[in-house]
Amino acid sequence: EAFAGFTMNLEQRSQWDPSIAEVYERYPIKDLDAANVVMGFGKYGDCNRLGVGYCRTKSYLAVSGREQLTLCGIQNFPDGSCIIWGTEMEDWHNHLLPARPRLTRAKSHLFSTTLVPTSDNTFDVEYCLQIDIGGNIPSWITTPILLETIKKQFRHAKGYFAGKGKESGVYGYIAQKKKEAMKDKMEKRISILMTP
Repeated sequence: EAFAGFTMNLEQRSQWDPSIAEVYERYPIKDLDAANVVMGFGKYGDCNRLGVGYCRTKSYLAVSGREQLTLCGIQNFPDGSCIIWGTEMEDWHNHLLPARPRLTRAKSHLFSTTLVPTSDNTFDVEYCLQIDIGGNIPSWITTPILLETIKKQFRHAKGYFAGKGKESGVYGYIAQKKKEAMKDKMEKRISILMTP
């Protein structure tokens, strides 16, 4: 969850993404039991987090501001690895976007970050992003911008997870999300697995 918090926390993200204007979980999905049933009870890991996120960027270099509405989740596996994933919602979900003038939609066809522990305090990361920036900008212009932003993310993450970021907002973000999860304990939940 720390890597997802690092990506979803505006304070942290703005340190490596010069175009970010807004990023947050717009519609959290609370019934993770139902999500795990649909995903086959651990076949694809244990769904630890699921929701619809919103991201808005400001103009940066040759690219004007964009927005995204993405279904995202975190899948945990018994060996300690996890996959943070996302895919863009369809245009017919536009009613879920904030009520404001629309920007060009960038569409992440697939986003995933796979983290695999290599020791008690190290991990390997595999990053995948298949994105259509939208609009009429040729990919030979946008690809170098995307690549440099992703490189900045990993340079920042390397220092951050080496201990330089422990006083920053991402740890507070994670603590807040854990408190919210505690409010939703199993004995207070009504789900398809536990009926009243």
